[in-house]
Amino acid sequence: MKYPVTLEIIDESIAYVTLNRPEARNALSTHLLDAMQGIIKDINNMKSIRCVVITGTGEKAFCAGADLKERSGMNTSEVALAVERIGQTIQAVETIKVPVIASLNGGAFGGGLELALACDLRISEDTAVMGLTETSLGIIPGAGGTQRLPRLIGPGKAKELIYTARKVSANEALDIGLVEKVVPEEQLREATLEWAQQIAKNAPVSLQQAKKAINLGYELDIQSGLKVEALCYQTTIQTKDRLEGLQAFKEKRDPVYTGD
Repeated sequence: MKYPVTLEIIDESIAYVTLNRPEARNALSTHLLDAMQGIIKDINNMKSIRCVVITGTGEKAFCAGADLKERSGMNTSEVALAVERIGQTIQAVETIKVPVIASLNGGAFGGGLELALACDLRISEDTAVMGLTETSLGIIPGAGGTQRLPRLIGPGKAKELIYTARKVSANEALDIGLVEKVVPEEQLREATLEWAQQIAKNAPVSLQQAKKAINLGYELDIQSGLKVEALCYQTTIQTKDRLEGLQAFKEKRDPVYTGD
């Protein structure tokens, strides 16, 4: 039996998650969503994981969004539940404790782009195309797209893309801040892992608290945000890794972090 989502652990610290439905352009079927939620729970219980990568199988698509073939057989209430399930899964991705990288190996549309938006960073191969195309199908983005896209690229550009259902190239996505990096297709995995390894070499608690401070503070006024940052900083002060970082700096060597 083929698994709709696979998990590979690299260097004991990187969780490499792959959507594995290339025949359906890695569309978000019920089976895939269930598998994704299970893997996310597993990752959150692994103390050794310091960075997560989410990518897709094949060269055509990172994720085409909702499985419209599956949805065509649903009644109205079933469709509503399916949309809610996608939103819950994407929210679970966003709340993974450690940094998450979306590695876009191809097109990302609708729920597929919404999945990428829930990640902390996005790297794309140079021929990928992406967009929130729901208005062309008589619906709207329903898994966070109307909220996360404006926060990432600004409300004006987000409205343009959502209202027109226009698809953008990887290079345009880079220009407007939708992705952080674009690389040639054949270099995507290597470049993604290099990024993940740069992240994973740092102290686990520091990574978690930095993510928490940014995500919680972003929607607050600056003074409230600074209080959030201070609380997160206090958490790092209590760790053995903080002392290891200071000792390694003093001894001019690479630190060995344990997450304690």
